[in-house]
Amino acid sequence: MHDLPSTASDVRLRTVSRRDALRYAAALAGLGAASVACGVPTAAAAAPPRLIDFAARQIPAQEIRAAGYSGVVNYVSLSRPGSSFGAKPITRPYADSLKAAGLVIVSNYQYGKPGGSAPSDFTRGYAGGIADARTAWQLHTAAGGGEDAPIFFTIDEGINRDTWNRVALQWFRGINSVLGVQRTGVYGGIDVCQWAATDGVIGSSSTAGRRWAWQTKAWSGNRVHPAAVLYQRVVSTASNPGPKVGGLEVDVNDVLAPDCGQWNLHRSSNPNGDVR
Repeated sequence: MHDLPSTASDVRLRTVSRRDALRYAAALAGLGAASVACGVPTAAAAAPPRLIDFAARQIPAQEIRAAGYSGVVNYVSLSRPGSSFGAKPITRPYADSLKAAGLVIVSNYQYGKPGGSAPSDFTRGYAGGIADARTAWQLHTAAGGGEDAPIFFTIDEGINRDTWNRVALQWFRGINSVLGVQRTGVYGGIDVCQWAATDGVIGSSSTAGRRWAWQTKAWSGNRVHPAAVLYQRVVSTASNPGPKVGGLEVDVNDVLAPDCGQWNLHRSSNPNGDVR
């Protein structure tokens, strides 16, 4: 992924400073056992809280903790045809091992991708959104995901407003019809995060002013949306690999809000919840 030049926006945008990051870290630490900072080794306690995301295989919980990370964003989706990602989907035993190590978990959904063996999920429109939401919810709850925790649905490419309005927005409305708006989140560049918030298809964090927006640095021009709860600062690529944890290169995400959608701040899964 590559950053695009900055463009005008109808919202106030800002860069997250180290001072802000430390303030968020302090807020998280104050949540005690329910916080993202739970279980972080002492040497890393002063660092901004960070979550990692990865797909190739499960990374042992103790190795994630030893590396100073607070938890993971893990997939509640299957591998695409012709691929076999060991971390897709997250399993109940693996989730339990993460929680036992004091790490937190956030759910995201991505099945297809540009140029992959399955097309980008958002291109499947309203009906595709319904199907994807049902799959995501089944895998989320099977792994022990919180009943009220959001699932972040992925737009892993740069799109324009017309594509958002004609295609992606319909996909999100299909997702909303199953999960409801409050359990729906988005992953994407800064414009996608803004459009999703403006059009009312993503829910709100319990942290004031924050929405279920997981923003990637790609397609964002070094800007961070003020309502985002997560910011993917490191995107591991072949030409610019991310740090290794347990021998695997990972993406790294800054936590921007005490409630970033982590399971342990939301109720335990209930198979009889109001998902349609």
